[in-house]
Amino acid sequence: MLPLVGLGLVLFLIPAALAAPEGVQAGPSDVLFIAQIVLLLLTGRLLGELMQRIGQPAVMGQLLAGVLLGPSVFGAVWPEVQHALFGGSREQKAMLEAVSDLGILMLLLLTGMETDLKLVQRARRAALSVSAAGIAVPFACGFLLGQFLPAAMLPRPEQRFITSLFLGTALSVASVKIVAMVVREMNFMRRNIGMTLVAAAIIDDTVGWTIIAVISGLALHGVLNAMTVVQSLLGTGLFLLASLTLGRRIVFGLIRRTNDTFVSEVPVVTAILTVMGVMALITHLIGIHTVLGAFVAGILVGESPILTRHIDQQLRGLVIALFMPVFFSLAGLNADLSILRNPRLVLLTIALIGIASIRKFAGAFLGGALGRLSRAESLALACGMNARGSTERSLPP
Repeated sequence: MLPLVGLGLVLFLIPAALAAPEGVQAGPSDVLFIAQIVLLLLTGRLLGELMQRIGQPAVMGQLLAGVLLGPSVFGAVWPEVQHALFGGSREQKAMLEAVSDLGILMLLLLTGMETDLKLVQRARRAALSVSAAGIAVPFACGFLLGQFLPAAMLPRPEQRFITSLFLGTALSVASVKIVAMVVREMNFMRRNIGMTLVAAAIIDDTVGWTIIAVISGLALHGVLNAMTVVQSLLGTGLFLLASLTLGRRIVFGLIRRTNDTFVSEVPVVTAILTVMGVMALITHLIGIHTVLGAFVAGILVGESPILTRHIDQQLRGLVIALFMPVFFSLAGLNADLSILRNPRLVLLTIALIGIASIRKFAGAFLGGALGRLSRAESLALACGMNARGSTERSLPP
């Protein structure tokens, strides 16, 4: 009851809070930023709790919260306030996206901390086969869809091949963020099926960035940038090799020295977050997504012999209470369902969902079978790899 009262109070105060005093120059506003955070937190938490009570992951409620606060619902009911609250300048949106980006790095850090490398080692065959088949089947179908789309529905009809490649990639790659959150909420992190899901999603993500790099080079220059592809592949391999050998010793030593030097446990948390940030920056420089760096950092931190349960709980509480509702609500907020008033777009949406879901399901199930998993395990993997809900990059205009 109290959260509902708080939500009503926030909605009541928003119009007054957004009314800028006379003479104040328009620009990024900390008051607007606070209002956005509070509204996303309350709505995401309430709907997340509702989903959990009916046996679903909280992330579903948080995504739905974003849709309700977006132009599809809130914008239709109270367009002036919705636009004033979430339709600000690019700088204003960047403030909210910064919190979201930091939160997803911390989620992958936690996921890595809970990853058991022995289980990953046992599940590597299944993870590779699930990822390979789960990418190949929907990619081929998405590419064919792009080849047969009417020219009027293409952003650049003269670049149909590039659009087809992008469609194939977008429909084949699972969202590692959604997978990680659902696996954690369902308490599957210490099970073979959970490890296989996370490992396959990480592979999906890495392959996706490599393909996106190729597509970006084609879109910008009209030619394939082979150096970018080589840099991504070799860089990823060297990063993983260095991290799991020399990097492990460096991280262990850093955490141990911090724990022995400082009085409280707080500096240890600072050291962990610093490791996460540095490794995320390294993967960015390589040309792949920062979430891989955060995930590997979590694996190294989780193997530290002096990591306490209290530190783990501190990080977990911060991520789940603050960052996750903001990230997933923001992902839903970017969805504008009002465009579906166009019948042609409705048909295209149904086709895209069908290809993305059915073909991803079929590909992941086939991969599970090739990985010598049981029918039940293959079915669970096929469902789990159908995670969508966030888009990391888009092609250059």
